[in-house]
Amino acid sequence: ARPHRLQGENRFYHITSRGDDRKRVYINDSDFKKFLEYTLRAKERFKFYLYAYVLMPNHYHLLIETLRPNLSRIMQYINTSYTTYYNIKRKRYGHLFQGRYKSIVADKDNYFQHLSRYMHLNPVRAKIVERPEDYAWSSYNGYNSKNGDGYIDKDRIKDALDMNEAEYRRFVSDGVETGESNPFKEIYAGFILGNASFIKEKLRDSKAQLEGENISYNRALTRYFSAEEIIDAVAERYGKSREELCDSKKRPMKEKRIAIY
Repeated sequence: ARPHRLQGENRFYHITSRGDDRKRVYINDSDFKKFLEYTLRAKERFKFYLYAYVLMPNHYHLLIETLRPNLSRIMQYINTSYTTYYNIKRKRYGHLFQGRYKSIVADKDNYFQHLSRYMHLNPVRAKIVERPEDYAWSSYNGYNSKNGDGYIDKDRIKDALDMNEAEYRRFVSDGVETGESNPFKEIYAGFILGNASFIKEKLRDSKAQLEGENISYNRALTRYFSAEEIIDAVAERYGKSREELCDSKKRPMKEKRIAIY
């Protein structure tokens, strides 16, 4: 079963993709630059915000916010363009990335700080560098520059972070010293990261897109029921109307207590 892609307007995503068989996808500086160039072209063409990135030797992470329901078109453009460039340059054929990219729709208000820190510390955890500012292919130094790095949307980042540059550096430094928690351990149904109300909202959106689709985590998605569905089921089971169950003036009948439970 394939992973679910929840697409919509104004959605905040963490995106990642690995090299086929975990092989390197960036061999030299020109490759890193070319990938970022294609990402910038995608921004101009498909209109999204880039909040953070880190390009590791054999995979990448992006934090983006779409303005339209076009995530698949964005990622197809970036991955296909870079794969074509890579294959022509090295006279090779076939896939460069391993399967489809992975996308997680996240609650920006509650997870932006931790997702960006986790990404920026990737090169430190991999022991490529000792400090995040020493790694050239992430947005960390752009966060600490007044005008960004030419790729990220710095004004949007300032609003989302609710921190100045010095506060963010301390925040990331704390993650180095104490070992930051992994926000991806809290993912629900393979593609949602947020609190309970955020998860319920995205599950409602997903159910509208899932009719007859064979996707991973289908059981977790389809076992969610809205309040309206529960009321209708109880009303039908006991031969009552929705109005009877929802009447706040009457003393709660057994059927209403069951619906509430």
